[in-house]
Amino acid sequence: MPQPPANAVAVRRLNKVYRGRGGVGKPALIDVDLEIPLGSLFGLLGPNGAGKSTLINILAQLVRKTSGTAEVWGFDIDRDPRMAASAIGVVPQELNIDPFFTPSELLDLQAGLYGVPKAERRTAEILAALRLSDKAEAYARTLSGGMRRRLLIAKALVHSPPVLVLDEPTAGVDIELRQQLWAYVRELNAAGTTVLLTTHYLEEAEQLCDRIAIINHGRLIACDTTKAMLRRLDRKELALTLAHDIAAVPPELGRFQAEIQTPRRLVVRYRMSETKVSEILAAASAAGLEIVDLTTEETDLEDIFLQLTRDDPIAAPATDTGPRHGRPARG
Repeated sequence: MPQPPANAVAVRRLNKVYRGRGGVGKPALIDVDLEIPLGSLFGLLGPNGAGKSTLINILAQLVRKTSGTAEVWGFDIDRDPRMAASAIGVVPQELNIDPFFTPSELLDLQAGLYGVPKAERRTAEILAALRLSDKAEAYARTLSGGMRRRLLIAKALVHSPPVLVLDEPTAGVDIELRQQLWAYVRELNAAGTTVLLTTHYLEEAEQLCDRIAIINHGRLIACDTTKAMLRRLDRKELALTLAHDIAAVPPELGRFQAEIQTPRRLVVRYRMSETKVSEILAAASAAGLEIVDLTTEETDLEDIFLQLTRDDPIAAPATDTGPRHGRPARG
């Protein structure tokens, strides 16, 4: 590979329109501008049908764009399609593995397709890194779902791409395997691989990604560092556990957004830029409340995701079936 570019991926005014019956077009991407910095672990989030997979498939040259430009590792997918393809490895959602080949054979075949000389192939090394060495000569059809998922990652790594795309790689896998996969992804990223991740698990994206973009109805509606994204919502909750039951919010707390969740649990929601915790506690003391415990909760990625997609002027009305921690988001 030549000198690394400023951005691992760069798309400008990218559009994709799928032609339907009667020639009526359905836009999947609308004027998307996106830069993924070199060496980042980048999260791409959005509801179902938002355009995430279309964007990934354009970068992988599986879908033809309608207009705009797209570069992978500095190579334009139109002017330098082979170099752009050699710079990216894609792990798809679907477990599309030939069942009649062994993992060792599949990796050698994939390496051959990318023109990797036999002397430079790292089949055994990659299988070992993904804990598949003991299954190297077993038919792929005998592997468990989790093993097949790891094998897909192995296939994407055979040509040592500087950019790795993971499209919902942990969907449907158990917690232990998810943690193993992410540990390996972190290792790859620490070694210099730029990782583009789509995931339904918002908590996962919050913990892993240093930058996050949110796409909705084909439009990019937010893109920033994870820390900056979390600062967008200036909200916090203070939960007070009381020594005695209360039946109503005391008048002293009337100027705050307070709610009784149980007779002995009072939750106050406030903006950190406008209110100090000491003010709330002083009001509670003035009301004669005896506090035995207190906890705080800050804004998380789920809150931002819900607000941005709800505030999107062309978004569908929000429902109560939005994402929740530890469970897949509807997106």
